[in-house]
Amino acid sequence: MRQIRELSEREYFACVGKRPGMFVGTASSVHQLTAFLTGYDQHAIRHGGQGLTGWHEWLVARRGSNCNHAWPGQVLHIALLEGWNNITDLLPGDETRAIKVLFQLLDEFAAEREASPGAQNSD
Repeated sequence: MRQIRELSEREYFACVGKRPGMFVGTASSVHQLTAFLTGYDQHAIRHGGQGLTGWHEWLVARRGSNCNHAWPGQVLHIALLEGWNNITDLLPGDETRAIKVLFQLLDEFAAEREASPGAQNSD
């Protein structure tokens, strides 16, 4: 098995998505995972990486609509078409669906970024 630092960003996201409890605890939630990914983003940017640069804009384009929500809200709009009240208090089925969709979207985003290196480097 390869070391985590040897994984591409896409492989890393897939690893987190398969076993989120290893990264945020056994009661994984969308809220915890967004905090984890925000930390990932900030660390990457501080150390010269791309982090999630362009992620919010990509989600807005993918959704075809914008609102005042940050990227976690954009993910929930895509995942939960009927809406939600509070990201920290989702129904269990909604939580499961939102986590699944979050990592599907991250995979699509990372795949597009890999296919066109440099295209996502600017804000």
